[in-house]
Amino acid sequence: MRGLILAVLALLIVAGDSGRYVPQLLRNALHSVIWASPSENASDSETNSNIPSSNTANARDTSYNEGLNNATFALLWHAAIQGSEDAQALLLQAFESAFLKNFSSSDATQADTRYWLEKLVKLENADAAWLLYQMQGEEGTSERFMYLAAVGGVPEAQFAYAMATELPETREKWLNKAAQQQYAPAQAALADWYLLHGKQQLAKPLLATTATLDMQSAFKYGRLLWDEGQHNQAKSHFAHAAELGHKQAKRALVAINKYTARSLKNVPPYDWAKHSINDKTCLQRIQPFATSLATIIHADTIYQSFLEDERLEALSLCIAPPIWLENKALTCNADYKGRGVLGCDVTPLSNIAKTRKFSHAVVIAEQGKANVQNGVMYLDISDAYSVFVHELAHFAGFADEYPMNRSMARQLCQEDQIDNFSPPNIIIDSDYWYAPHETVNNWLDIDPATIIARSKTCELVGKRSYKPSRRITFMEHHDSGVIPPLYLVLWQQQLTKQNAQRPISMNFFQAFHKSGNQKEAAHWLAQYEAYITK
Repeated sequence: MRGLILAVLALLIVAGDSGRYVPQLLRNALHSVIWASPSENASDSETNSNIPSSNTANARDTSYNEGLNNATFALLWHAAIQGSEDAQALLLQAFESAFLKNFSSSDATQADTRYWLEKLVKLENADAAWLLYQMQGEEGTSERFMYLAAVGGVPEAQFAYAMATELPETREKWLNKAAQQQYAPAQAALADWYLLHGKQQLAKPLLATTATLDMQSAFKYGRLLWDEGQHNQAKSHFAHAAELGHKQAKRALVAINKYTARSLKNVPPYDWAKHSINDKTCLQRIQPFATSLATIIHADTIYQSFLEDERLEALSLCIAPPIWLENKALTCNADYKGRGVLGCDVTPLSNIAKTRKFSHAVVIAEQGKANVQNGVMYLDISDAYSVFVHELAHFAGFADEYPMNRSMARQLCQEDQIDNFSPPNIIIDSDYWYAPHETVNNWLDIDPATIIARSKTCELVGKRSYKPSRRITFMEHHDSGVIPPLYLVLWQQQLTKQNAQRPISMNFFQAFHKSGNQKEAAHWLAQYEAYITK
């Protein structure tokens, strides 16, 4: 109350004399600051002459200073409404200082600060609006202050307003405004926005600006440079990002040093027996492929994870190091042939298959839904290693334990058709017991204590299906990480039944037959028949 009274008195004083003159008002305000802080701004003699001699002075010291500060604010406000930008700046400086100190000093209380800032907002002071927004936190009125600050040109507010909206055009507009003021977080965010929408050339100059400031920008800028063939500059930015701790940049440098982009014609043979781990038989020979820096990084990560996965060590399958093919060596689509899943024309890989003798392939592309088509697995750069393991089981004939789409379920979930697929992990109801009987008997032969539990596989066609585990396995949720011991035994059994698999030779046969190349089609049909009759 004392502070408010003194503020009113100050306004009355300046309203009746020459203090209305702006320079005089500023001098009076600064004099008030000196008077309010004697220990810092005056000599001992001056201080002693200004402090009241009352014994109650110390007890009232806090309110005394607050009163003087409010009087100072009143003087500065009167100058501000006469157009003094210096007065507004001094007020803001005081309030920012108090805010940063969490109002722990006697410079200004939180209530005083809000009062004077709201008055400054009425003068369309954008910095005051931004400070009020920061003070308000999650209160409903804070969005108004953020918008006012954004409109007033405060880059931090423009950035915050952009990130708070869900409207694409509005977000891009305000990110642009903040970025044009050289606000680095907005420049980095706008670059991400352009990359997300496939506008690499618009993102490039922004990333060039922020690459030295931000490790994520350095990495992304390096990727753009690499795709443009500026490899030395790209590696320099990868190295900078790696030094700052960017994991993907470190992986990029590892991949660049380990792999060389090759044409389809210069891929060397591979000795599967020589490179197999623990001299195991390679009943499935799997070759991963990538066609860009981003996908070879991911391919190498998956390959290394497989080598370290002790769960799969006993399985008779072998995976070769990834092959980095030149850009555009494969034509891929996230909606391949209108199926809603990732797919590629793999016929360009046929000559490599003849040289390398692989039975299955993994193609890692930029974007699309993971799936297996005959002997080819498709992954994108967002698919985790757990997705790879799930799809790897599909190579051996395992069925999904989540609800299959209706088309697949209509084929698999019929008593007279499930024998055509014979998934090792799924059975269905039949008139007498379960079907296929052989699958149930196999589960019980391996482990008589096997618990047969409901599966969701056939839910969409109203059929009941079952699996040999109560647990949620990796065939229902790939990221659960649960591969029951029985499933590993079933997996190895499936690998020995090569007639239960669909190698890539079937894929090649179908593609060449459809294109009218009957010579190649005949070659790959013979390869397929030789594989399944082993």
